[in-house]
Amino acid sequence: MSAVTGRRERERAQRHQLIVTAARELAETEGWDAVTTRRLAERVEYSQPVLYSHFAGKDAIVSAVALDGFGELAEQLGRARAAVAAPGPVALRAVCRAYLRFAAERPALYQAMFVMPTDLAFATDETPAPMRACFDEFVGCFPAGDEHREPLAEVVWSAVHGMAVLADSGRIPPDGQEGRLDLLIGRFTG
Repeated sequence: MSAVTGRRERERAQRHQLIVTAARELAETEGWDAVTTRRLAERVEYSQPVLYSHFAGKDAIVSAVALDGFGELAEQLGRARAAVAAPGPVALRAVCRAYLRFAAERPALYQAMFVMPTDLAFATDETPAPMRACFDEFVGCFPAGDEHREPLAEVVWSAVHGMAVLADSGRIPPDGQEGRLDLLIGRFTG
């Protein structure tokens, strides 16, 4: 690779990340409806055709934002699980708390990751590494010898996701999450 080609690739990657960051910031301050290619082009000071050279449209931008979010979530879940000595209820509670905190603190990012349409899919050969890493943090809360650890992780994640979405939409009070979590983990782990 020539120096010029390397520089162009770095500049392209920087533009790509600048667009993703701008979309995320705009969504966090004004909501996803405010994220348009025109607004993003103005914000990053590039033309709309430059944006379209990086992304096919808004759904592709949302997917890129979501993928960044999965990387961040995986790091937070990993830190929560690593702070606990071994798999089990304490680890599961720590991971679930970290998950709920992430969802509450970053609602626009969480929407991109789990609510808005994207081309990102779980449980396939094409599942991106950051998404798999999030799931693996839930799986790691169950003993390695448990043949049901992946389905158990799916069920717990689904329940915690439901709690996050329902609290964000105001359908359940957000201040009751700890009690719900304790009930879930207590019933789930006996």
